[in-house]
Amino acid sequence: MAQTISEKIFSAHANKPLKAGDVGVCKVDFCFSQDGTSALVFDSLAKPSPALSSPRNILHPKKYVMFIDHSSPSPSLGVSRVHSRMRQFQKKQKCLIFDVGCGVSHQLVIEKGFGVPGSLILGADSHTSTAGSLGLVALGVGSTDLAVALTTGKNWFKVPETYKIIVNGKIPFGVYSKDIILYIINKLGSNGATYKAVEFEGEAISKLSLDARLTITNMTIEFGAKCGLIALDKKGENYLKKIGVSRYKKVSSDKNAFYQKVIEFDVSKIPPYLACPHNVDNGMPVEEVDVTISQAFLGTCTNGRMEDLKIAAEILLGKKVHPGVKFLIAPASHDIFQKALKKGYIKTFSEAGAIILPPGCGPCVGTHQGVLADGEVAISTANRNFKGRMGNPKAFIYLGSPATVVASAIKGKITDPRKILDS
Repeated sequence: MAQTISEKIFSAHANKPLKAGDVGVCKVDFCFSQDGTSALVFDSLAKPSPALSSPRNILHPKKYVMFIDHSSPSPSLGVSRVHSRMRQFQKKQKCLIFDVGCGVSHQLVIEKGFGVPGSLILGADSHTSTAGSLGLVALGVGSTDLAVALTTGKNWFKVPETYKIIVNGKIPFGVYSKDIILYIINKLGSNGATYKAVEFEGEAISKLSLDARLTITNMTIEFGAKCGLIALDKKGENYLKKIGVSRYKKVSSDKNAFYQKVIEFDVSKIPPYLACPHNVDNGMPVEEVDVTISQAFLGTCTNGRMEDLKIAAEILLGKKVHPGVKFLIAPASHDIFQKALKKGYIKTFSEAGAIILPPGCGPCVGTHQGVLADGEVAISTANRNFKGRMGNPKAFIYLGSPATVVASAIKGKITDPRKILDS
């Protein structure tokens, strides 16, 4: 039976052949939660339930990690209590925890080698699909489903149909992976791949770095997909070698595998792209928007990696942030922050007038570190721009690439980065 990547991985973890539409009970390799979802996991573990029979200890403590990243450091007494509860749970259950300042869960899953090719991982966070750039199935799930996996080591899954998205063409000057995925989401719509596994391939994808690919799989959920995947290649293998991961299974789709849909894009002529308020699929070219901004944000699980900071620093070097703009920058992990410090990027940001935040999610979810006032406009490298996303339903959020965000921070209005890259 010819299979796609996700069908092969689900089959391997169910110990029987599965195809799209089948339901299988599958072994789970790794689970994680963050400070916005961990308390719900604890509550699920404490409730009497046929699915969670006593004792409700974690079956494999070293395969469960908690991340304090969403409200980090704590902005309130209530959040501090959640953080304290997470630390107490970690001590009792002997699982792993990455505390304040360590970084964003999705970046650390990659950096620390928790998401290995061929594996099946679950995260109590919708952007768990990020890790799929290394050729694995990474699924965002509810806290109760995560609790089931933690206590039994497995869960049931309906194998999704697979879409193949082929991205060809030479990537134009001033265009980055964020522009490409925003363009795709605009063309397919927010429900364009609901509950599908989406495999990305093609000339443009092969040219992207791993950092850039993670942006693609991170945002796959924004057009409804269950997970996004990119088959492991030399770039992925070199990264795994660099971080000391040698045990994994390289999985690729069979040549005659069935895809419910094959969609092709030629990105050779696309311009820098935006998502306009208040939906991620509300896209248009940056050059068509002329809006004054109050705040710019560079970071998150989508674009807070080393390549993103490099792009930003090279544009910002010798320039100043517009006096009417608050420019916030949050590296995605402590390791990235340290590397950026050594490269001089942090100095460049500071001298330009940007505000450096601790590694973490920062203002993305709107709980702290940059909540917008009524009527304020922000441009962000985050993955969502829904009403209230940055803490205020009366504010307006645009999404763009790191280059677009930096260019806009310099000019004080949404700006096509090619205007500054050319200068």
